[in-house]
Amino acid sequence: MHGAGNDFLVVDQREGAQDTPSRKAIRQLADRRTGVGFDQLMWIGPPQDADSLAHYRVFNADGSEVEQCGNGVRCVAWVISRDNGQSDEFTLGSPAGPIPVRMLGENSVAVNMGTPEFQPEKIPFEVDHVAPVYSLDAAGEARSVSALSMGNPHCVLQVDDVAEADVGTLGPLIETHARFPRGTNVGFMAISNRGRIDLRVHERGVGETMACGTGACAAVVAGRILGMLDEDVEVRLPGGQLMVSWPGESAPVWLSGNAELTYEGTLDI
Repeated sequence: MHGAGNDFLVVDQREGAQDTPSRKAIRQLADRRTGVGFDQLMWIGPPQDADSLAHYRVFNADGSEVEQCGNGVRCVAWVISRDNGQSDEFTLGSPAGPIPVRMLGENSVAVNMGTPEFQPEKIPFEVDHVAPVYSLDAAGEARSVSALSMGNPHCVLQVDDVAEADVGTLGPLIETHARFPRGTNVGFMAISNRGRIDLRVHERGVGETMACGTGACAAVVAGRILGMLDEDVEVRLPGGQLMVSWPGESAPVWLSGNAELTYEGTLDI
């Protein structure tokens, strides 16, 4: 499946084996030349509490397990809704906690991504105090960045033009920066107006992707904290468009976008 071009192998094991593939097997499956090819593996298992219809786990193309994936959870929700004939609103369990979802149409899903986390130790990000903007040394230059968690760590840089952003160089450098002890996703955001941004994202353990749902949320939150964006923002990514809504303060962030089936079958792992 894919959401705005961010593509996934979605494996439904609610009634099957619960052991996930090895890290080596995931890397082989993710290889676009010799495997299925994907940005992330979304592994669906049975619910772990009475309030959820299923519980999912997220693995990057390098085999590492991560906390959350906004585009991926929309695809998981689509599978659950199609196969179970569930109502338009339900909850999924995830490593980041319960995730309420709304089915908006045949291929459109809205996901409650929870409230942003700014406390450095919970991102995690090594800094002495919370601030809307931090200085981060990368490639021999001090960069102004925002840092927060959307269930996974994000670093957001403002740029004049995403087409000219040095994603290929700065992305890996910031992803593995010593001040992000668990690594980070890196977003390059250009603000067009108060209701629209352009965004490219270097994803931790993957590289640059066509879209990143949590990255879109993080970018909008960063722009809102700086007073530069309105509550509802269109996020334009290389793979398509997402909508992010955040009233601010302790409110949750809602992410809306497509969830598209590419093909399906069986796989012997």
